[in-house]
Amino acid sequence: MKPLFTVLSLLAIASPSIAKPLQIYILAGQSNMQGHAHVRTIEHVGMDPATKPMFDQMRNADGSAKVCERVWISALGCGSDEAAVQTGKLTTGFGAGQGGPKIGPEFTFGIYMEKSTDAPILLIKTAWGGKSLNTDFRPPSAGSYVFNEAQLAGFEKQNKDLAALKAEKEKQTGVYYRLMIEHVKKVLGDIKQTVPGYDAAQGYELAGFAWFQGWNDMVDGSTYPSRDKPGGYDAYSTVMAHFIRDVRKDLDAPKLPFVIGVLGVGGPTSEYGPDQQRYKSTHDNFRNAMAAPAALPEFKGNVAAVRTEKFWDQELTAAKAKENTVRQQAKKLAAEGRLKPAEEKAALAKLLTEGLTERERMVLEKGISNQEYHYLGSAKILGGIGKGLAEAMVELKTTGKTK
Repeated sequence: MKPLFTVLSLLAIASPSIAKPLQIYILAGQSNMQGHAHVRTIEHVGMDPATKPMFDQMRNADGSAKVCERVWISALGCGSDEAAVQTGKLTTGFGAGQGGPKIGPEFTFGIYMEKSTDAPILLIKTAWGGKSLNTDFRPPSAGSYVFNEAQLAGFEKQNKDLAALKAEKEKQTGVYYRLMIEHVKKVLGDIKQTVPGYDAAQGYELAGFAWFQGWNDMVDGSTYPSRDKPGGYDAYSTVMAHFIRDVRKDLDAPKLPFVIGVLGVGGPTSEYGPDQQRYKSTHDNFRNAMAAPAALPEFKGNVAAVRTEKFWDQELTAAKAKENTVRQQAKKLAAEGRLKPAEEKAALAKLLTEGLTERERMVLEKGISNQEYHYLGSAKILGGIGKGLAEAMVELKTTGKTK
């Protein structure tokens, strides 16, 4: 039996080109939805036979970046000026603006959605780094943020003005939820501004929503004081369910297919090394809390959770760990030998050459462009995530089943 995407792609190619409603997908979240994979890391995607087919979709035969002829994008919050909107046909460069050009999940998400249909597609992307669901993206129906007993006790001990703290929290609450909805409605109000050839007679369909966020909530021990215990992140699940309901209500799309990208930095916790074991329970608890809304009866068949841990690259992790060990050796030698900076640099280069294989040096050079919490700035990882989100979206739309 052919995979779902293969069947849909063949149907899309075989179908005659006829006018169809514009398919609109909303992508939202924080820095990993912005995307911190520098375009130079795309080459690394082609170095693994398992991801070489995805690489072939991301690049043209001449090595240039793929431009999706039937996919447009309007992105807010991703450029060097986070208040500016970036628009155009989907290609590379719609990731985070700092130190770019970069890609996020939007690139492969759009590529694989285009393969699944012969309809035109518009991606509306809203993403800002360092934002929480508990406050910044908090949806209206979740109500006000309520300080827990531990927080209140801490404020009292520090003699802080509780009324002022509550007022400031209220001011911050939901700001980015509202910016997200406002931008979506603004784009929908003048689609030709983004898609010049938009056929108003055919209209558009709000076809899906992909959410990719989580880091700021996961590390927030103040909001989630029992995060290392079962149920420690239950509040995240509750607010996430409110988020889905409110997005559908505010966009008048009661059954809008919704895909949650579950945070998976570091890869599967079952493969964590000795130095990662102290994080295991917290990471497991948070990932389960993120995925939990997809299992609610009211969301059956129209909400899916994608475990992004499965797209993590363990080869990069192993090479990075080995490189860190070599760097520590070089620092120790430099300290013991009182080496000058130039001598220390030469010693490090020698140790890296001797301590790492050619393959390890190559994947480190070509595969990493950012920190671990940004999925190493790896196009292979973020490309896999975008593809995974697209596959889950197609699955929801065609079968109404979640994985």
